[in-house]
Amino acid sequence: MRTFPLALVPALVVTLAAPAQEVAKPGQISADEPPAKAFSPALAAQALDSASLHWTRQRQCGACHTNYPYLLARPALADQPGGTLAEVNRFFEERVKNWDRGNKGDAPRWDTEVVATAATLALADARTGQLRPVTRQALDRMWTLQKPNGAWDWLKCGWPPMEHDDYYGALYAAFAVGMAPDNYAQTEKAKAGLEKLKGYLAKNPPPETHHALLLAMASKKLEGLMTEDQRKDLLSRLKKDQRADGGWNLASLGRTWTGNDGRKPDTNSPSDAYATGLAIMAITTCGNEKDLDAVNKGADWILKNQRATGRWFTRSLNNDRHHYITNAGSAYAILALEAAGKLPNQANPGE
Repeated sequence: MRTFPLALVPALVVTLAAPAQEVAKPGQISADEPPAKAFSPALAAQALDSASLHWTRQRQCGACHTNYPYLLARPALADQPGGTLAEVNRFFEERVKNWDRGNKGDAPRWDTEVVATAATLALADARTGQLRPVTRQALDRMWTLQKPNGAWDWLKCGWPPMEHDDYYGALYAAFAVGMAPDNYAQTEKAKAGLEKLKGYLAKNPPPETHHALLLAMASKKLEGLMTEDQRKDLLSRLKKDQRADGGWNLASLGRTWTGNDGRKPDTNSPSDAYATGLAIMAITTCGNEKDLDAVNKGADWILKNQRATGRWFTRSLNNDRHHYITNAGSAYAILALEAAGKLPNQANPGE
């Protein structure tokens, strides 16, 4: 079956020299946004561009919920004539190049910035099959920050699922190194770090389904992280959590999490794009033909539930002020449709 992630679509790679155009500011994210009349890749592109460009310009930082997943999903859509993707990409490239030039303002804000940037650039490079020098620089620096236990000092803001525990950062790094082109995982700098990382993941089982899905996907590229029987059992449990409408909800992937405002996950909440997208990506990566029905039902839910803004709403597990996880969910929706072969005019469907 078609496998996630980041099927090679060289025709959609942007020209990084393109100037960026002005993009409308994103509106307030709300569960009350009206539905789109029909699925629109163009609207999705506009929503992703708007959220990520304005976050990058205003905040001048990377965010696990917005501009990092943007770099992975945006190339799957139509070309970028305004250069928005190029501008966001350049921001991260310049961050890497300036990290160690001695200017206090250019130094990484946290170890998380190095790991997340290195991993995201590596996953983005998986589309072209060529590791950029700046990506290799970031990955090599990442290993210098690795803790003795094999993980990294990840941001722990009490914001599940991403800025919550060291385990997520370790998983993201493992997945990216496994996907990195040019056999980066076999380089001397990567080998020692990978052994420590594998040791950490072996000693610490995934605390929730969300993390287990990322571990399963990483295990398809890095041996020893999860057995085939473990992947089958995980997917069996995941499919039982699929809702009658074909989707999944994020709360069901992290039943023990406590949000930043003290809330507990509401597993009765509606299906959302973040969970549905992640589930589809995991199933297409780790499953087989018998799982196609679950994939198709999930993809149909995504196609039917885009909002008029181009986004897909995902309720925050942490508070009801911003729902920034919607931006990641919208990116995951596109990645999932790509993995399922459901994007209109998709290049080489089924490969």
